[in-house]
Amino acid sequence: MSNFSEIINQDKPVLVDFFAEWCGPCKMMSPILKEVKSAFGDKISIIKIDVDKNQPLAAKYQVRGVPTLILYKSGKQVWRKSGAVQKNELVSIINNFG
Repeated sequence: MSNFSEIINQDKPVLVDFFAEWCGPCKMMSPILKEVKSAFGDKISIIKIDVDKNQPLAAKYQVRGVPTLILYKSGKQVWRKSGAVQKNELVSIINNFG
């Protein structure tokens, strides 16, 4: 994932979902993230990182539990939460920082 820093350094907000295939709450986040993406369209980027396939990246960003959602704005982490997050909360957070 060599272009990760390029991705999070975009002008628009970038929501990163660190997940694992075996994780129940991660599966719950998938449709929520799709709804959030459709609500914001091109105003936000949402990327999913499989922690099992990208262990060095997960370690670098100190992801200890999944799902972990991190919102970046111009390369800076502006919000972070481990565990499932409801759509309304995510929309509100993105509106605050976006």
